[in-house]
Amino acid sequence: MSGERRENAAELKIGDEFLKAKCLMNCEVSLILEHKFEQLQQMSDDPRNQVSQILSRYQLTEFELCVLGNLCPETVEEAIAMVPSIKVHSYVSER
Repeated sequence: MSGERRENAAELKIGDEFLKAKCLMNCEVSLILEHKFEQLQQMSDDPRNQVSQILSRYQLTEFELCVLGNLCPETVEEAIAMVPSIKVHSYVSER
């Protein structure tokens, strides 16, 4: 075996990024998600916050919307590189 460090959770050999990370219990994640869901429900009442409504005219799938919304591309070219399937939609084709 070479000088590789093998991870082993039983011996707490899980990598520095995991040892330094903030860990959450399932109940904590649940509370955070519930709070976030309530915030999103309140925001959805405001038309200025309905990004998917704005983008719906381009007939993007929910997956495409979520990927673009999470990655926040700055240009159409960058968006196409991240989600090549959007190239077939009308907005991109008109460019």
